[in-house]
Amino acid sequence: MTIVKANESRDFMDKQVLRDYLETGGFPVITKKRKSYLTYEGIEDRYVYILKKGIIKTSVISKEGREFNLRYMNNFEIVSLFKDESSQMVDAPFNVRVESEEAQLYKIERDQFWIDVNRQMPLQHYVKEYYRISLMYTMKKMQQMLMNGKFGAVCTQINELYETFGRPVEEGILIDFEVTNEEIARFCGITSASSVNRMIQRLREEQAIKMQDRKMIVTNIDLIRQNIIS
Repeated sequence: MTIVKANESRDFMDKQVLRDYLETGGFPVITKKRKSYLTYEGIEDRYVYILKKGIIKTSVISKEGREFNLRYMNNFEIVSLFKDESSQMVDAPFNVRVESEEAQLYKIERDQFWIDVNRQMPLQHYVKEYYRISLMYTMKKMQQMLMNGKFGAVCTQINELYETFGRPVEEGILIDFEVTNEEIARFCGITSASSVNRMIQRLREEQAIKMQDRKMIVTNIDLIRQNIIS
């Protein structure tokens, strides 16, 4: 059974451009442990980070102090590019936290990165594609979250987990990453994890999912996607 990953929308050649740049540049690779933060929303930072290996999560904090999750990343890609190309220090747009046991990331001085981008046309094209795809993803995710109600929002997030972490097993597709109902609630803007519990139980009763060792197995993705207005 083939799964099309949501974060594989850039083709191989685009990513090869980025790989070639990193290999020839000799940039340092840092290792961060689970639950450690790479950046904090609103705190100045001077680096561009590119995920080499591991799983990270991006999130923002509301004015009320509630955390709202944005997405998981588990593939080779740029973590974030900040809007200002000329300043050496800029405010980070979101929190970045390591969710795997450890993560490895390339760490590049942002002013040097932008000099290289402006000098190298293939890299410049990749960055433009990064912005375009990131914008399209954000717009699509917001549309799905706003139009589908709470249950549809939970189904939207399960579908994204399916595309990001899914791997075939005998019973269906295993979401091979442990995600709590509290974390799903933070992706969906739901204040109570107990509300997500009820929705998860509904999907279990409809035989769309099952749980195994605190991980979710999707047994009927079509049923889940029927609840998503795209």
